[in-house]
Amino acid sequence: MPFARYVEPGRVALVADGPLKGKLVSIVDVIDQTRALVDGPGSGVPRQQIRLNQLHLTKFRLKFPFTAPTRVVRKAWTNAELNEKWADSQWAKKLANKEKRAQMTDYDRFKLTSARVKRNRARTAAFKTLKSKAARSGIFGKNKIPKKVVKKPRTKKASTQKKTPAKK
Repeated sequence: MPFARYVEPGRVALVADGPLKGKLVSIVDVIDQTRALVDGPGSGVPRQQIRLNQLHLTKFRLKFPFTAPTRVVRKAWTNAELNEKWADSQWAKKLANKEKRAQMTDYDRFKLTSARVKRNRARTAAFKTLKSKAARSGIFGKNKIPKKVVKKPRTKKASTQKKTPAKK
């Protein structure tokens, strides 16, 4: 199956463009190939049509009848606890982190860089102590190298010996 997310009634989508950018909506009806009727009672989006190329389909899907009124969509939204599920998703966390990074000042970026340097120094020191302990115990490092294998002396090959012609 090539696609797992279809434009269908009940599919939850993230608005990617326009004045509603970043809000969750649920598709209520498909108008034509390029437009859908959406409703977002949990995110404050009134029922309206929107272009499909402005939507990013999510993995969430609500169960409600075809062209259901807003009150039915709202009930399905709250019963599915969609806002909590969205907040726990990796997609929402990445968007929140992106927003935080956009709001950072120069001083915040400097503090973040300093914290990373301290963390990496501590991590390197811990790694080196563990590595040296392992090398002393023979688990890791030079003590683990196998001993040299004694090579067998070479013997003369038959091709270097004088050949006698075969008798007929």
